[in-house]
Order: sequence, then structure tokens, then C-alpha cells
Amino acid sequence: MIPSINPLVLNLKESATLSINKMVKRLRKEGREVFHFGFGQAPFPVPGIIQEALRSNTHHNTYLPTEGLPELQAAVSEFYRNEFNLDYRPADVFIGPGSKELIFQTNYLLEGALLVPAPSWVSYGPQATIRGKRLFPIATERENGYKLTAAALDRACHHLGQQQKMLILNNPNNPTGAVYREDELREIAQICRAYSVLVISDEIYAMIDFTGEAYTSLSRFYPEGTIVSGGLSKSFAAGGYRLGVMLIPEELRVIKDALKSIISETFSAVSAPVQYAALAAYSRFDEIRNEIKINNEIYKFASRYLCRRFRDMELNCPKPEGAFYLFPDFENYAEKLRARGILTGISLTEDLLKKKGVAFLPGSDFYFPATNLGVRVAVVDFDGAEVREAWPGAAKMNESRTMELFPRLIGGCDRLAEYLEDMG
Repeated sequence: MIPSINPLVLNLKESATLSINKMVKRLRKEGREVFHFGFGQAPFPVPGIIQEALRSNTHHNTYLPTEGLPELQAAVSEFYRNEFNLDYRPADVFIGPGSKELIFQTNYLLEGALLVPAPSWVSYGPQATIRGKRLFPIATERENGYKLTAAALDRACHHLGQQQKMLILNNPNNPTGAVYREDELREIAQICRAYSVLVISDEIYAMIDFTGEAYTSLSRFYPEGTIVSGGLSKSFAAGGYRLGVMLIPEELRVIKDALKSIISETFSAVSAPVQYAALAAYSRFDEIRNEIKINNEIYKFASRYLCRRFRDMELNCPKPEGAFYLFPDFENYAEKLRARGILTGISLTEDLLKKKGVAFLPGSDFYFPATNLGVRVAVVDFDGAEVREAWPGAAKMNESRTMELFPRLIGGCDRLAEYLEDMG
């Protein structure tokens, strides 16, 4: 028997980030040394109060409300008010099995084209494909840190005409590490309001911000049309808990009602013990604030170290301002790569993995053309528990301590330098 498959999903491949992670694990199991810059998973231990809350609530075995545990909804509402000055009520909060699933559900229920800046996270486009939506990547410029501009958004919205439009804006950004400034968000908000664009502001990295300024959400300037998503996976280092949050304004009640219906017919509710663990994360945040601050200091140090190394190799690399990613490119080596028969980002990353054991993801996975020579670099190939325990503070870091705490990051850079030197 040959089953018939929905044609909208027939040609989908496994998520690039999950695929590269499986490949690296397989290669390492086979005994190969691989420097893993391909997968963005928080390397630190889950904060103790969250682990303890999970252990203490394993007896909860009943279905929770579709929208989520009421106490958790209230805690998330209060958390976003205190930390980000966003005014969402508990009734505006939805709890799901990861922000990825909540974004998919919302993407699924809305009509119209999906706008994403290029580069953007790998899964936005495939999710649109599953729904049969038209995906409209909006080109960005390296000189602007690959950030979406109001002018570029205006052109895209005008081109699409009167149809309903949806924008997903990831801030801080995966894959570039860019963070949008307040003035940039104000301008984007004006364009969104002018064209009645529905926005999902994917803020899963909102607490991983190196700018030294208070984080600002697009929702501050376009509250009536912005849905905010977040969760436990990044700042709370609890990706495996699979808990995401989504905040939907009352002005978009029709979306809230539709989302309740879809949830009730799909995942029903998130695991009760995990929701109680999340309750500890959001309601007792002050108890882990310093722990997360130290984690962020480590992310910043590792990101800036890699940026310096890449620039020393004459790669073009915007300075990372948040999250735990960089997006360098090899355009300065384009002719030498061409001489080797390497014209695409995929062939470049395959060659690096084969010859030097360095794992990157190509720009084409993030909506760039196949010939783009940019790569996504995750900075988390280190033992988070060991680094946390030995961390002396960024001011006390030196070359020997960097080697001691981040050997795989240094080793990957050294292998990359060898690869470039081999080209002559």
C-alpha cells in the first residue's frame, strides 16, 4: 500500500536545526570530532526552583483549561508587565507546548500572506507552507544588521495590495543576534498600522539582550495588532519542557476565540506538572534573576569572542546584540570558493563539515538565495554547568581562561581558520 500524502507537506524536509543536531550527534557517536555551531539550545541547567516545582507537582494528573493554568496565566501577565511594561491581562495569555506550536496554530487560523524578514528562523516558512500560505521574504541588508526597515516593509505591503497580511518579527533575532531599537520599532509600527498588518512578535529571546538598554517590544507601539510569544526554552534553559506562552490583545478577540477552538481539538492542554513548573519560573522570577543575568553575560562573552575571531578571518559579521547567534558571511572568499567548485551556501557548509568537522547552517535555510554565502552560527557548544561554576566574570576573562571554558568554540574557530588558509 502506498499512502496518499497531503501535497502541502509532501516536499517538506525535517527542520534544518533539528536535522543538523541529529547529524552532529551521529557523527560524534561514530567518533568524529565535530564543532557544533548548528543548533541553538540553551546549554545551562534549568534553574533549581523550576526543577523543584516540576518534581513537586507530578501528582497533578487532570486536564487543565485549554488556555492554561489560571494561576500561570496571571503570573505570565504580571511578568510581562513588570519586565517589559506590556499590558496584557491574564485572560489574554495562552499556554502551549512550546512557542513554536502556538505560532503554528496562529499562523494556521489566519488568512493572508506571511511576511518574514530574510534572514529569519527556519520554521516560519515551512509552517506557512503547511497552511498553503504565500510566503513573502523581505530582503534585509548586512550593513543594517539584517534588520527589517520600515521602508522595506512598506514596499512589501504595498506590493501585496489589500489582502490581509501577517508579519512575524523575531526580536532578538535568530539567526543574526540583532536587537531592534525603540526608534526602529516605532517606524515599523507605523507601517503595520497603516496597512492593518497582523504581527506575531516572537520574543523567545527577549531576556537575552546585550545592548545595555531596556528591552522594547513592538507591542509597545502597536498593541492593538501585535501578538507576543515567548516561553521557557531559551532564557530559562528549559527547551525540553516544551512550554510556550502567547499574549493576544483583546482587540484581536476573534483570534483568541479561534485559537481556543483549535487547541481544544488538537493538544487540548499542556502537561499539568510542566505548567506548575512554569508557574515557579514566572511568579518567582526575582529568585533566579541573577542566575539568568550571569548566563547572559556568558552568552555575550561567547558571542563577542566568536565575532572577533570571524572578523580576524576577514569574514563579514555584524556585531551580535542578543540571543545566542551570529550570521557571518564568506563573500570575501567567493572567488576562491568558486575556484573549488563551491557556489552555494549548502555546498560550503557541507565542505566545512566534511573537511574540518565544523557544523554551520547555510543562509538558504533562512530564506536567502542558494548562492548566499552567509551561515548561521550558534554560540552554545560548551558545558553550561561547568562554565557557570567556573565563571569569574567577563572582566576577569583572559586567553587561558577562554581556552579552559570554551575549548570547542576556540577549536571550531581554529579549524575554520585552517580551512580558509588552505585556500591560499
